[in-house]
Amino acid sequence: MRSFKEGELVEVIDDNVTGVIITISNDLITIRTQDGFDMDFSASELMHREGLNHIRVSNAEVATAKADKEQPGKPKIRKVSIKDRNAPKMEVDLHIHQLVPYSKGMTNYDMLNIQLETAKRQLEFAMQKRIQRVVFIHGVGAGVLKEELNYLFKRYENVKYYDADYQKYGLGATEVFIYLNP
Repeated sequence: MRSFKEGELVEVIDDNVTGVIITISNDLITIRTQDGFDMDFSASELMHREGLNHIRVSNAEVATAKADKEQPGKPKIRKVSIKDRNAPKMEVDLHIHQLVPYSKGMTNYDMLNIQLETAKRQLEFAMQKRIQRVVFIHGVGAGVLKEELNYLFKRYENVKYYDADYQKYGLGATEVFIYLNP
């Protein structure tokens, strides 16, 4: 079992959540996230943050970089199919059960704020990593989250947004196109 101490910086293994340990009780560890939320996890769901390289790279990017390194001087030409070119590069599921371990006791206002902060953080991540297409899955519901997302996207000059592919997502998703060189 991993040993953790209060005040230590940790990261959730299967999620993009980082925080500082505030309490440890048996196998239940409470962390305070960067956004100021207290969340509970078991020790097996956490890892130490210090000394880790947090740049996440896909296997395809590793293979491409390796191939380029093996043949210096010869430019690598990749053929991209139309389907791959038009496919969204990143999906963000904003359903509350995907963002927090349990939402029992949270108000609608709290849940909406978590969803909007996640959307903003992921949109800025996509801009930083130069990802052009992002699909935000918000669900159908009463439409409050969708309207708030539209308001958020309007604040960015280099962003165009529209309903995502109906066949794949139904009415519950919005696709964002990011202009990399506005």
